[in-house]
Amino acid sequence: MKIITNPTQPEIKKAAKALKDGHLVAFPTETVYGLGADATNTKAVSRIYSVKGRPTGHPLIVHVSSINLLHQWAVDIPEYAIDLAKEFWPGPITLILKRSELAQNFITGDQDNVGIRVPDHPVALALLDEFEKLEGFGIAAPSANKYGAVSPTTGEAVEEELGRFLQIKDLILDDGLCKVGVESSIIDCTNDYPIVLRPGAITNEMIEKITRRKIPLVLEKSTVKASGLLESHYSPEAKVVIGKIAAPGEGFIALANIPTPTGVIRLASPNNVDEYARVFYEALRLGDHRGLKKIIVFQPEGDGLAIAIRDRLGKASSGNLAL
Repeated sequence: MKIITNPTQPEIKKAAKALKDGHLVAFPTETVYGLGADATNTKAVSRIYSVKGRPTGHPLIVHVSSINLLHQWAVDIPEYAIDLAKEFWPGPITLILKRSELAQNFITGDQDNVGIRVPDHPVALALLDEFEKLEGFGIAAPSANKYGAVSPTTGEAVEEELGRFLQIKDLILDDGLCKVGVESSIIDCTNDYPIVLRPGAITNEMIEKITRRKIPLVLEKSTVKASGLLESHYSPEAKVVIGKIAAPGEGFIALANIPTPTGVIRLASPNNVDEYARVFYEALRLGDHRGLKKIIVFQPEGDGLAIAIRDRLGKASSGNLAL
């Protein structure tokens, strides 16, 4: 396994060739780092599941370079989904659509649907462009971490999490901290109206404005499987507790205007919600590095991105999955 820091165009081109040859490439997006494989290569995709320890019935998101490739992967696309793609791609939103013949069961988790997105990161887009020049159709890429664990927002976190499981010809493209820091919004577009399966930086209000359709509040109307929907997910080794008084020796994450209790170990002091999203995964990792048993978290209030943060922290507080 090789780590490439601040990858140049020639290095990105070599990474695309590695993908085409069936190897894995971890790469940055605006949300979190992804662990990528050729989305049409059964053997390569199976290695994603093996490296992550991810159950094979859990679908993967396919990344493409532009909206122009959407029809290769999906059929019967509703007009409102096209509107969302035009407005928010490249960007942190994944659309769940009826799959084409190109999207096979090993990508979709045996569903008739497939998740597609165009990431908003120069390295990711350059990698996709070079991969498509090699006649690749898309890169399957879940977050580059062990299943159920904290998502990585730096290349260093990817190496720490998965480095020992990668093979000699696999690559990690390290381009620093992700600018959003929470996974993409996932929108079920297989109905007459959009259903938000996973909140993210693209909010309900933004979606309703573009689609001119009201998002239902009851998520049970969707039976679609998608990434990050388990009750317990995004979990560090430390126990995450929300909104309690921190005791001496425990970790603490809260907005900067909330003081640190005496004897408590401050892990992050973000100044606003956007910064909170960028740093809280790394703060959870820092707690594990320091060997903390418990991390107390004060969640940001409000709508928008704060909803996505509360979603991730709520799942992190539900406990760790067996890895």
